[in-house]
Parts: sequence; structure tokens; C-alpha cells
Amino acid sequence: MMRMEKPILQLALDFVDLHRAMKVAEEALRGGVDWLEAGTPLIKSEGLNCVRALKRSFPGVTLVADMKTMDTGSVEVEAAAKAGADVVIVMGLADDSTIREAVEAARRVGSKIMVDLMNVDDMPSRAVDLERLGVDYVCVHVGIDQQMRGMKPLEVLKQVVEVVNIPVAVAGGINSETAAQAVEAGASIVIVGGAITKAENAEEAARVIKEAMLTRKPITTKLFKKFTEEEIVEAFKKVSTPNIADAMHKKGAMKGIKPITPGVKMVGRAVTVRTYPGDWSKAVQAIDVAEPGSVIVIDACGAEEAVWGELASWSCVVKGIAGVVIDGAIRDVDVIRELRFPAYARHINPRAGEPKGLGEINVEITCGGVKVEPGDWVIGDDNGVVVVPKDLAVEIANRAIDVMEKENRIREEIRRGSTLSRVLELKKWDKVVG
Repeated sequence: MMRMEKPILQLALDFVDLHRAMKVAEEALRGGVDWLEAGTPLIKSEGLNCVRALKRSFPGVTLVADMKTMDTGSVEVEAAAKAGADVVIVMGLADDSTIREAVEAARRVGSKIMVDLMNVDDMPSRAVDLERLGVDYVCVHVGIDQQMRGMKPLEVLKQVVEVVNIPVAVAGGINSETAAQAVEAGASIVIVGGAITKAENAEEAARVIKEAMLTRKPITTKLFKKFTEEEIVEAFKKVSTPNIADAMHKKGAMKGIKPITPGVKMVGRAVTVRTYPGDWSKAVQAIDVAEPGSVIVIDACGAEEAVWGELASWSCVVKGIAGVVIDGAIRDVDVIRELRFPAYARHINPRAGEPKGLGEINVEITCGGVKVEPGDWVIGDDNGVVVVPKDLAVEIANRAIDVMEKENRIREEIRRGSTLSRVLELKKWDKVVG
């Protein structure tokens, strides 16, 4: 096992706009970042000119180019090095011939090779092979999409550190809490992305993470964390329904279902009801079936006779049910608002139907044009209601958090005098028409 004298803090600039990457890099260097990484999205968006720009702006800083090379090792390493990269990243899944070509090219042009072990089944074994092939660093890496599903890099980090004599880097959702743990586990290079690039104050974020690394004492953070199955409610309460809709690529948002009680948030798992126009029997019976924290979701065929009102809402409040969503009508909204009970419906109508007992509870339904199965997650706020399939809940919760955190940074850039269009360079991304 080989460690550097002091742990290195490497900043992954995973932007698609160079001007934003440059701003964050400047801030973060003031906060103690040691190495800058031109992330793969940045290289794919801006080409190797982004590496040249970073080298010119920060000439004394070690610059890493995350090429994620899988083939043509010599060509890509030489191109990145000539653009200014001091370290070039190649994928551990690449063929040994590609690794050898990359190492030989790096020696010719005076750069070094870091190999990314992302998606390698046996990271310790592959790390031993890579050291034999002459690479300078290996990186235990859990990718962004993998992080959204709850994967973490620290579990395998110790195993890799124990079997190689070259410095080991670690990447994958590292923040001020896990950075200290990474150094303690043997990481020589701690690669941080979102915990700095999404921070409103990148300088301060970098300073806190560097302190955690040097003292090996975790520093608590409320942001830049990945949530587990047990923490889904907490995660969904942190974000808005627009955040979730963005994370789901516009899917899951109900159409025509409006909030009845403003200023309240609803999060819970669905107890579904299919009923007939005006028949409120099964809707009310669902209260007895629902567990505390559930959300009752009713397909009432979009009808205008109310299937829900004050007394049903009172029953839910007493039992601890999180809310109700109705593709149909609701009444007694003045009392429901006084109760602060989260309710969403297509119509408001004082006229109720009759309890005929037709329909079913806990079957697949459609509400607001969205399929809802029992146990799906239902989230509501003043913007409306979104449904997250239960088997995707952890991933979508983490992606929604990511959307929120990125917007926090954009909001800060606007506050400093920019505009949304300028921050995102929208004109640059206009579709090219031949």
C-alpha cells in the first residue's frame, strides 16, 4: 500500500458549459482543491479545448482529463496530454493492449495514467493487473447513475488499497462526511464532484471537505448525500414535485389534479381505490385499510359528484393518513383547509353521490392520466401530484435531490447578476437545423 504524504482533493468538473466550470474551479481552488479534473461531460461538450482553457487559467495546478478511454489508448492519451493534461483517465474495463498503449504514450509525452475501475466486477484483482501494466493510479469509482441506486465506493476501497503499491483514488458521491472515511480507508486522492460543483459557495464547500480529509473527522452535511430505502420519505420531503418530474423526465405528473389545501406537503405510499361516479363507499372504506402515512388515491372516473369530504378527512387526520388524491370531486374544502389536510382533486362540488359499494381497493388504477399501483410513492405540493413507481423510488428520490442541488447553484449564479439563459448558455444549445 502506498499513500501520498498528504491526501489530494481532486475536483471533478462535470459540467457541459466551460464558463460555469471555470467559475467553480476558481472558487474551489481558493478553498483548498489540489487537482482539477476536466470531467467527461465537459470534454464531450467542449472538446479538448476545455483542457487547454483550464491549463491556461490555472497553470500551476495538476490537471486531470477524464477521457474514459476504452480504445485507441495511445491516440487519446497523447491528444489529452498535448492539450495540457497531467493525468489522463483510462477505463479499467479496457483491454490490456489499450492500457499498455496508454501507459507508453503517457511516458513519451510526460503525463501519468489513472485507471477508473467503474463497473469492474473484481476491482482488487484488476487493480493488481493494472499496477503490473505500469499505471500510476487506480480509482475506485461508483458512477453517478449507480449512486442514484444507492451504491457506495467505500466498501471496496479498503480491499483495493491492501493489494496495490500505487496511490488509490476514490470517487462516487463523496461529501464532507465520507471524505474523512475515504482517507481513513487509505485513499490518497479523493475525487469530489457535486458536493462542490453544486454548492452555492464552492470555496467554502471545498474548505470544509479539505478539513475533513486532513483531520480524518467527518463533518456533517445536510446536502450532497445519497438516500437509502429507509430514508425515502425524508428525501421526498426535501424536494418539490417539479424536481421529481424533472428527475423522471416529465413522467409521473398527474394532469388536471389540483391542490385543495395550499402550503402543505404530502408524501406517502399509495392505497388505491377504483370506484364509480358518485359512489363514495369504497373511498371511505379505504381509510380502514390504509396504514398511517399512506396516501389514498381514488379513480372516480373524473366525475363531478363528490366522493370525499370533511368527515372522511377527519378520519384520516385521526388515523395519521398522509393525504388523498381524487380523480373526481371533493367537497367541504373550507373545513379540509382548516384541518391542513393534504387533498388533491379534479373538481370541487357540494353535491355528494351515494354509497353503493361498487369498486375495488388496492388494485392498479389510473388517476390524472397516470398509472398507480398499490405501494407506489405519491408526492404532492402546491404544484400538483407526481407518482413514483415503488421499484424506482430510491433512484428517483436521489435524482430529484440532484436536480434540487443543481438548481441551488444556478440560483446563486443568477443572484450574482446573471440570468437563467446566460447561466445555461441556451443559445449555444439551440437545435442545429441543416
